[in-house]
Amino acid sequence: MKQEPVRILHVVTYMGRGGLETMVMNYYRHIDRSKVQFDFLVHRDFEADYDQEILSLGGRIYHLPRLNPFSIHYYKELNLFFKNHPEYRVVHVHQDCMSSIALKAAYRSHVPVRIAHSHNANQDKNIKYLIKRYFMRSIPQYATHLFACGEEAGNWMFNGKKFIVLNNAIDTKKFAYDIDKRNLIRDKLGITDDLIIGHVGRFHRQKNHDFLIDIFNEVHKIVNNTKLLLIGTGDLEGGIRKKVNELNLTNDVIFLGNRNDVNDLMQAMDIFVFPSHYEGLPVTLVEAQASGLPIIKSNYVSDQCIMTPNVYTLSLNNTSKEWANQIVEMMEKYKRTDTSHYIIENKYDVSANANWLAKFYMGEVEKIWNLDQE
Repeated sequence: MKQEPVRILHVVTYMGRGGLETMVMNYYRHIDRSKVQFDFLVHRDFEADYDQEILSLGGRIYHLPRLNPFSIHYYKELNLFFKNHPEYRVVHVHQDCMSSIALKAAYRSHVPVRIAHSHNANQDKNIKYLIKRYFMRSIPQYATHLFACGEEAGNWMFNGKKFIVLNNAIDTKKFAYDIDKRNLIRDKLGITDDLIIGHVGRFHRQKNHDFLIDIFNEVHKIVNNTKLLLIGTGDLEGGIRKKVNELNLTNDVIFLGNRNDVNDLMQAMDIFVFPSHYEGLPVTLVEAQASGLPIIKSNYVSDQCIMTPNVYTLSLNNTSKEWANQIVEMMEKYKRTDTSHYIIENKYDVSANANWLAKFYMGEVEKIWNLDQE
């Protein structure tokens, strides 16, 4: 009789095209789904970008209300979910600082394997920060395993506890530089000889789009035939569009929204600029390096992400003009080549990583089964 796959419950906000969601989907696509299946507990009631693909791969999607740590109704719904679904023996939580809430509910429902996964090395210092820090402290209390996308993310969230780094791995073949594809995509975009600066990220303070527009404005003064491609959506998009309009850059800043062809769009770019206020280890920088792009990142993005010789770090204390001068200098001397082998050598190709993750899940489930037999 055919054995059913182990079903892993991933707890997320929703499965949009963000960094952590893309990472999870990369693993889901490449894991042996005859042995391991992914299901998702989400906290929004709308259909997100990856939902249809999840269903097509055999996954299930369950909906809860928005996470509210002060809502009795939310806790009731969360606890009821675990009561009604005792089949889940492994829960993998991706809610950063607030992960302790789902982990505690899973603990109380006797879920034996409870994984907390850190995807960031900091948080915005806003009114919610103290609340997040309070809930973050109890994550190791309720988790049986701690995962992080990188050393800095793990050290920040888990306060000295031991953790496993699970690389934000990608399908390297999809991103390898291809001159023919580059020309095709640029032709589709209606861009021929322009210098194209690229960025992928949601419109959120973390990603620092405001400063990115200042940088592009300075580049545009030096190199007139230049374009900025912005891939992503978010709450701050309206304000960024307004700023672009005020600087008379409307014809040169291209808002592409959420896309499922980031690998192709990176072929069209000439340089990738990433001035974030904080990150864990962003999957977009792994993708950009696999594409052969030169990169300028902020000093708040971990150097652990550097896998090719083409990554330059600048402080956010530097002016936008200094960032612009560095972009122009890099483009004057850079010749793009296939650098995808660096990603494989650094163990960020998803195939091997997905095999490891499948063995980890199955090994933990086997331990549970053996204990149940004693």
